[in-house]
Amino acid sequence: MASRRTNGRRSSGRKIGYAVVGLGHIAQTAVLPAFAHAKNSHLVALLSDDEDKREKLSRKYGCDAYSYEQYEDCLGRDEVDAVYIALPNTMHAEYTVRAAQAGVHVLCEKPMATNEADCRRMIGACDDAGVRLMVAYRLHLEPANLEAIRVVKSGRLGQPRFFSSDFSYQVKEGNIRTQAELGGGPIWDIGVYCINAARYLFRAEPAEVVAFGTRDSDQRFDAGIPAGMSCLLRFGDEQLATFNVSFQAAATATYRIVGTKGDLCLDEAYEYQGEREMVVTVDDDPRTRTFRKTDQFGPELVYFSDCILRDVEPEPSGEEGLADVRVIEALLRSVDDGRPVRLPPFKRHARPEPRMKMRRPPVREPEPVHADSPVAE
Repeated sequence: MASRRTNGRRSSGRKIGYAVVGLGHIAQTAVLPAFAHAKNSHLVALLSDDEDKREKLSRKYGCDAYSYEQYEDCLGRDEVDAVYIALPNTMHAEYTVRAAQAGVHVLCEKPMATNEADCRRMIGACDDAGVRLMVAYRLHLEPANLEAIRVVKSGRLGQPRFFSSDFSYQVKEGNIRTQAELGGGPIWDIGVYCINAARYLFRAEPAEVVAFGTRDSDQRFDAGIPAGMSCLLRFGDEQLATFNVSFQAAATATYRIVGTKGDLCLDEAYEYQGEREMVVTVDDDPRTRTFRKTDQFGPELVYFSDCILRDVEPEPSGEEGLADVRVIEALLRSVDDGRPVRLPPFKRHARPEPRMKMRRPPVREPEPVHADSPVAE
């Protein structure tokens, strides 16, 4: 299955050309600088409706810039083999489908979409067009999280029994993460990390979920968006996962997995800045390991470009994105209905493996143009 953009590309040795769609904070501070660490990839176009962003960033990176109305013009360029979609959550499906219809491969930020139907539409469009679809799960290539997977798979902790996690920060007023029409709310923005981690550590899919959302008068959030949620996922008869996410609490990003013989705790587990600390405790003997800061976005580009060039399915495929979205939808139904929600069986054969580990040096974060961090000072 090869798109018209990459036929013969493997033998030619040419790089995969990307258009980055959406120039928000993460795109400017992490994705664009990461091309310096992706030797099989290069940046050929930018898309934004902000004229100042287009002018300044196209000059800085030496590439053309387009408005969203010019999306098809950009996709039609021979140099554009793939898009990196970094738009608000509710726009992922439309821009993925349009790229696929133009024969362009898609690397889409998570969450993949805001409902299961859109995920399936994205998968179908890419399959029909013969293009590759990858969801940007950067932790599937990140050394600390892959080491956690290795430790669990080794049996050192015994049989894994329960997973717990906290992920939170104070969100800025007016940020898109507070807006219902753009797919806002902590379960979509940060809860997806906790769900994904539980799934790749247990190597399984949840069968039943229950959740509670906070109800308060915080004016930062649109009606219907819980500012915080506490969630419980049942993985079969012997494995449980719990996590708390919030946009109105102090910053946390930690998970712990406990087995029959020991436990593993990873601090700063989900962040793309700073170091991570892992503590593995077996027989009351804690061992601590520190993982230095790395670029987590360069490896995504390298990996996806390699999948395109070799014409193979990426591990965090559209199916992986769908697996998390179906869980999030069930958790939100649980909040609304006040009861547990059972999930139909879901088979997932490919999961992140320790051999996928990829290290790149950290990037120097540039000063963004009209793109504030979502975190309140």
